[in-house]
Order: sequence, then C-alpha cells, then structure tokens
Amino acid sequence: KNFSGHSAVINTLAINDDGVAMSGADDGSMNFWDYRTGYTFQKTETVAQPGSLDAENGIFVAEFDLTGTRLITGEADKSIKIWKQGEMATEASHPVDM
Repeated sequence: KNFSGHSAVINTLAINDDGVAMSGADDGSMNFWDYRTGYTFQKTETVAQPGSLDAENGIFVAEFDLTGTRLITGEADKSIKIWKQGEMATEASHPVDM
C-alpha cells in the first residue's frame, strides 16, 4: 500500500494496536492514518521551541506509549514531546469524512 500526503522527507512511522499510524516528516508535519484503509484522518504540525531555527522543525522519531493513546516524538529542535488525544474530542466534534 502507498500512503501519500507529505511534501517532505518522512523520517518516522509509528503504529498503535488500534491501527492508527502516525508519520512524521522533516518539515514538522504529522499525518495520522487508518492503517487498514490508508485514510488520513488528521494532519497537524509541530512547532519548534522558541529560539530554534525554522529548519529545526523536523520530527526524527516517534513511538506510541504502551496504552497506545499518547505519542512521544523526538524532534530536530532537541525536544521530546508527548502528545495526547483531546479529552473532549468526540466523533460529533471531530467527524471523520470518508
């Protein structure tokens, strides 16, 4: 299967037990996919830490924690970030349009 959607070099891919795949790229873009269908259901970008260069926006490594609900990223600005789902997010507030 080919998944398309990034316009930069992809450095990392992480998949959790629920079939959510996350890809992270050199330009800081992150795409979240349904691994089974290849559908991109969310796109977002990381933000480099204050004082960093724009070129330090890349994501080098990513892994879901053991629960599969938090994503840990290692980034070009020398930061480690922990991302989690929005607690108030529901299918009604964030519909998936397939």
